[in-house]
Amino acid sequence: MDFQLSEDQKLIRDTAREFAENELAPLAATFDHEQRFPSEVIGRLAELGFMGMAVPEEHGGAGTDNLSYIIAVEEISRVCASTGVIVSVNNSLVCNPLTKFASDEQKEKFLVPLARGEKLGCFALTEPGSGSDAASLTTTAKKDGDHYILNGAKCFATNGPNADAVLIFATTDREKRSRGIGCFIVEKGTPGFSVGTIEKKMGIRAALSSELILDNVKIPASNRVGEEGQGFKIAMNTLDGGRTGIAAQALGIAQACLDASVRYAKERVQFGKPIADFQAIQWMLADMKTHIDASRLLTYRAAAAKESQSYFGLETAEAKLFAAETAVMCGIKAVQIHGGAGYMRDHPVERHMRDSKITELYEGTSEIQRLVIASNLIKGPRVSKASAK
Repeated sequence: MDFQLSEDQKLIRDTAREFAENELAPLAATFDHEQRFPSEVIGRLAELGFMGMAVPEEHGGAGTDNLSYIIAVEEISRVCASTGVIVSVNNSLVCNPLTKFASDEQKEKFLVPLARGEKLGCFALTEPGSGSDAASLTTTAKKDGDHYILNGAKCFATNGPNADAVLIFATTDREKRSRGIGCFIVEKGTPGFSVGTIEKKMGIRAALSSELILDNVKIPASNRVGEEGQGFKIAMNTLDGGRTGIAAQALGIAQACLDASVRYAKERVQFGKPIADFQAIQWMLADMKTHIDASRLLTYRAAAAKESQSYFGLETAEAKLFAAETAVMCGIKAVQIHGGAGYMRDHPVERHMRDSKITELYEGTSEIQRLVIASNLIKGPRVSKASAK
């Protein structure tokens, strides 16, 4: 197996890293503290082609491979996890399903401006009573001639307050559960569609999340993505791929924690020598480094699987599970290495630790990832060529 990046992938990595360090780093703490959407940064990322990376060029994207996208999310998240997930949502949860399932007319109207970064997208599946059990959603979509009427509410929608177009998942037939769910595009400004409560979060505070309210929202039937009962399949396929983006976000957070910890351990002097000389600190650094390297291998493998396999849920579940738990572990150890200083906002590890926790929760909790992995072990993988090698 070749672990070397291509020249194009190295160029994307270096471009993302340079942008993150030079343009994003000076603003990241302010975005977090003020809970402010980083609109000026997203505009620059759009100019660089990072908002629709794997979308074909004819549909407004950069036409890169999936690993290039993962590398970019990792580098951006290493500086600002909020910006990293905004990019991830637009790429993985919006542009990706539109690329796969949208009609030609939908691609021209919605995908092109989203991939160019001229507009921002949002993925709305979760409801107050429907999280991991996604098939139990209660938002409805009733056919009305050449239109659908949507009613209900979504919650925890990342990019919700700022999105121009939202993928809404709603049931057209509750008795069919997962087979009675559709996927619909709802545009900002549609009568009856509004943003509810903007959540006050522990981490990723600049990636605004909110309720989305649908009160007799009337949309043309041409805004339905795929067939009427295909929505659950679209959602699950999208989340399988999106989890790789969250693994990359977690990887970036973990790497930032390690980088800061190594610097601080060399600079901080106690008992007459740098704390890096103490075995207790060295062991924490060694654990962080080993888990990060393992996370990167799993995440890059998952990115490759998405390119080459029809089913890649096992690889993405393993990557997200391990990378997310690595990010949380590294966040805790980074604060511990910094001591009392790490608990203060003066050091970015305080922010990284808060940001890390969400990676174990959204786009499928760690418990859901374990269920996916166990199901593949017990029932056998559906299609997993890379795992069989």
